[in-house]
Amino acid sequence: MAVNLTIGAISSVGTTGTSQAAGSAATAGQATGMSFAEALQNAASSTVGELRNAEQISAQALQGKADVRDVTDAVMNAQQNLQAAIAIRDKIVTAFLEISRMQI
Repeated sequence: MAVNLTIGAISSVGTTGTSQAAGSAATAGQATGMSFAEALQNAASSTVGELRNAEQISAQALQGKADVRDVTDAVMNAQQNLQAAIAIRDKIVTAFLEISRMQI
């Protein structure tokens, strides 16, 4: 579930207000009410939270307090979030390198 929130938070930044008047000076961040930096921060926080949750459930399973299915679900959710975060990081690094190669 957190992966959808993460992807949704990032993709909502890119939406532009197509229904706004042409003379409007609102940017994509202002249209959604969230800046790109805030969206990245929320995505990172969500990923860290999922990883901590998976770690806690794994520790509970070692103590015999959690079911194997719960551990599997938590670890799979954490893995998906981590893969999404890595993909976003890779895209940001690629974009930065592209910009740095541009001639001024």
